[in-house]
Amino acid sequence: MKNRRENFLISSIVLIVMGALMSLAIDVIMGAIVGLSGILCFIIGMSTSTEMGLSPEAVANWKPSMGRLPDAGRFMYRVDVTMDEPISSTILCGPCGNLESIDGPRPDHYTCSVCNRQLWSTEEE
Repeated sequence: MKNRRENFLISSIVLIVMGALMSLAIDVIMGAIVGLSGILCFIIGMSTSTEMGLSPEAVANWKPSMGRLPDAGRFMYRVDVTMDEPISSTILCGPCGNLESIDGPRPDHYTCSVCNRQLWSTEEE
């Protein structure tokens, strides 16, 4: 019963659409019953609490997987910045696969500490 809320919400959409189509094509009363069942499923789905798969601590400590990025004509990099406090950035260097964490938002320029490649500079962008 992990996806209980999502199941109710999807069922409500299906029932409401089916009720509308049934009231136009088959029978108004049957369509109204199916449509009202959809509205009831929607209310139940919205009142049910959602269950996250990760705890807030696991979300805060998330890091991208280390590994080399594919060569697409020029070297690639990946920058992930947290949206919640404390703000931190993780930078994955594509050519060497080095993963580095920096406190604060994305810096204006960055050079990989392992392979000494300049990944970006604000003046170039």
